[in-house]
Amino acid sequence: MKRRIKEESILLYSVAKWVFLSIIVGCMVGVSTAIFLKALSWSSDTAGQHAYYFFLLPAALFISALLIKSFAPDAEGHGTEKVIEAIHKQNGVIKAEVVPVKLAATIITIALGGSAGKEGPCAQIGAGIASTFARLFRFDAHDRRKLVICGISAGFASVFGTPIAGAIFGVEVLFVGSILYDVMLPSFISGVVSYNVASALGIRYFHYALTAPLNFSAVLFYEILLSGVFFGLCSFLLIEVLNAGKKVSERIRIPKPLKGLIGGAALIAVALLFSPDYLGLGFNSIESSLRGHPLPWYAFILKSVTTSITLNFGGSGGIVTPIFFIGSSAGNVFAQLLRLDIILFSCLGFVGLLAGAANTPIAASIMAIELFGPQIAPYAAMVCVISFLVTGYRSVYPSQILAFKKSKLIDVELGKEIEKVKPKI
Repeated sequence: MKRRIKEESILLYSVAKWVFLSIIVGCMVGVSTAIFLKALSWSSDTAGQHAYYFFLLPAALFISALLIKSFAPDAEGHGTEKVIEAIHKQNGVIKAEVVPVKLAATIITIALGGSAGKEGPCAQIGAGIASTFARLFRFDAHDRRKLVICGISAGFASVFGTPIAGAIFGVEVLFVGSILYDVMLPSFISGVVSYNVASALGIRYFHYALTAPLNFSAVLFYEILLSGVFFGLCSFLLIEVLNAGKKVSERIRIPKPLKGLIGGAALIAVALLFSPDYLGLGFNSIESSLRGHPLPWYAFILKSVTTSITLNFGGSGGIVTPIFFIGSSAGNVFAQLLRLDIILFSCLGFVGLLAGAANTPIAASIMAIELFGPQIAPYAAMVCVISFLVTGYRSVYPSQILAFKKSKLIDVELGKEIEKVKPKI
């Protein structure tokens, strides 16, 4: 009996400890996310008042790259990837200077037209705050890693207004095919608290509940399955375009800030030849797609290209918001080609690309429910899992650790970073 009482006492202490710590992390990340989003909104609105604001893109990418190179090299890239790398290789140690540098570099990049997202910076800022908090109070490596994962979840939850999906994303994104159950409680609490704190500070979120009934039929079932395959192939394309941009950038042997001048010029050319719609966050195009308006067939391809240029040539920002643009526009095109419901398949593409490109089918499925309503749940789940499988052994987060085989017919070595996995058929 004494042994059982001692066991329950330890478990209750552990629960109380992590409830307390995760509330603190959630509050800190919610405040930092609100500050970041308000600053980004003000900067973007100010820049957008000028018709040709994107002509400053070369200077924006140059300054962004210079800031990162000079003050915080760990702030390079799209944020979440660096956090995953820090958790796996550095026991969650993230330098404090990453937080202000990432915030400034991302605002400069996106406000002046760089094609990047806002979740990566929030995840990295949240994780950086959590890591600094852990070091300040001398937590051990195990607890520090848990706090940093809470920071990822809280950042994702508060930036998109999806607390449950954000919590799951933080514990699902680290390993392909495995979830960290020991961090689930603090991740949920951090996500919910962060979301509510940001909301209380005036952050408003986009939610679009489907109102038209989705009547199940055999035809719709096969259309859903086919779309999952299509979104998996689009995820594959996005990852390959990002990798191609990285290789091109590496072949240009000049300092990174100067590469920003080249990348900025390329983005200006895209805007002049096609449209400025493929720059920045692209929320207008995402909303247009989700409301059923047709988009050009090449929209998802062009957004992949501008995102690759931005992130590989000095820009700073996340990858998930571009994934939403690419996914919704891919679903839009898929529906146009087969004469289907544009709204439904734009919504499915929105989450299907996230599942495939980030290897997070559960978080993406839950996000579909939080954003679009419960009736989309079974269809989104099928699309997300199929897209996740079809994308194969690749990811927009190359530091993810492979924990299971997507097919027994393909021989891969488990426990390695996904960028180092070499499938054998």
